[in-house]
Amino acid sequence: MKNVFIIGSKGIPANYGGFETFVDELVSRKQNKNIQYHVACMSDNVNEFEYNGAHCFNINVPSIGAAKAVYYDIEALKYCVNYIKERKLSGSIVYILACRIGPFVKKYVKQLHNMNCKVYVNPDGHEWKRSKWNTFIKKYWKLSERLMVKYADLLICDSKNIEKYIQNDYKKYNPSTTFIAYGADINKSTLKDDDPKVLEWYEKHQVKPKSYYLIVGRFVPENNYETMIKEFMKSNTKRDLVLITNVEKNKFYDQLKEETHFDQDKRIKFVGTVYDTQLLKKIRENAYAYIHGHEVGGTNPSLLEALASTDLNLLLDVGFNREVAEDGAFYWTKDDNYLSKTIEKINVLKDSTRITLSYRAKERIDLEYSWNKIVDDYEILFRK
Repeated sequence: MKNVFIIGSKGIPANYGGFETFVDELVSRKQNKNIQYHVACMSDNVNEFEYNGAHCFNINVPSIGAAKAVYYDIEALKYCVNYIKERKLSGSIVYILACRIGPFVKKYVKQLHNMNCKVYVNPDGHEWKRSKWNTFIKKYWKLSERLMVKYADLLICDSKNIEKYIQNDYKKYNPSTTFIAYGADINKSTLKDDDPKVLEWYEKHQVKPKSYYLIVGRFVPENNYETMIKEFMKSNTKRDLVLITNVEKNKFYDQLKEETHFDQDKRIKFVGTVYDTQLLKKIRENAYAYIHGHEVGGTNPSLLEALASTDLNLLLDVGFNREVAEDGAFYWTKDDNYLSKTIEKINVLKDSTRITLSYRAKERIDLEYSWNKIVDDYEILFRK
């Protein structure tokens, strides 16, 4: 039996979030009976429970601000070391999601190596580049990433661009890396177009199917909301721009409103968040096109979900996005008028071109990013 301990996600069952969804899919779709998953969950207690065959253990995390995630990962790692030691689970794998605890990880890695166990790390994206962090936190993230790379037995990158970055920037450590992508659900929404839940959402926000462009993602500057909104406002499209994102008590929202005056454009509609996965999938399917502005990080879950569901996708032209979509999307740059002209171009797109792009996008997901493939890739790796 191969015991695999996973720490770094908030836990399962997943409510929201990329790592949480990944862990949920990994344990729920498990095929190999010789793998036993142990999953850390952030909580206010220390209970243990079973979920889809996985042993889940809660870590009681106090509210200590920005250090909360670091505390959580360290305590979860301590738990894993003790659990393995007490049960003599030689040959186990501890898989750490993200690079938050680099300065603290060395002694735990040594203890695990002494028990013939391995430490795998998912380096995630360029967290140290995110504009929401101050200079000190950015420096911590970069240091932490360096030390996680240094001490990990294997780095599992969900983007080929991230793998290349790890190999180049940390060449002196001769890091061992592999690529396994993030996944997406290729099935259509279980909700019909006339489902009351769907009709109520459209009525509430005064939008109609196939008459809106869609943006989904965290409301942070590095996702290029300013460029997307400004360029959309320049375009002459009569369709709406629907933004599904978290703007509550967000200074960036007020700043953006002041700079762009988007509140004076009736086409632009911030509709809050949608946590119902089937409803969100239906909203994606019914969008005229999806606009994606993420440029920090690896394979982005919202991009995969858009390619799996939406006919037309307009992606910021960076390596991460091209790597995923290839020839199944349109690409835009942050140059003045580039995106607005692209929007006007696809407003009059031939049906045949639209159908071709939609097919290519979904074929990419089906062949390379389906959850069944991703889970299979992980099980092969864990059993090696």
